[in-house]
This record gives sequence, structure tokens and C-alpha cells, in this order.
Amino acid sequence: MKKYVCDVFGYEYDPAVGDPENGIPAGTPFEDLPDDWTCPLCGVGKEDFSEE
Repeated sequence: MKKYVCDVFGYEYDPAVGDPENGIPAGTPFEDLPDDWTCPLCGVGKEDFSEE
């Protein structure tokens, strides 16, 4: 699975890990994240992430 990086803060979303602190289980593809999911470090939306 592809990883995505926050363009603002550099947080890396790795689908293999998910975002368990925010209720996103491991194995969740970036495309399947809820529309209101935001970077856990700076709060920007999915539109501010780039494929790594």
C-alpha cells in the first residue's frame, strides 16, 4: 500500500499502521479514510497530503 505525507507538517500516513489513536485501524487505505479525517499533528485535511 502507498504511504501519504502531510504537505504542511510531514506526518506520514502508513496504511499498514493506520491511525489507531484516532480510530483508524491498520490496513485502512488512504482513500478509505473518512472525509473528515485530518492530520493528527497539524489538523489539515486529506487534500493536503501527497503520495509518497
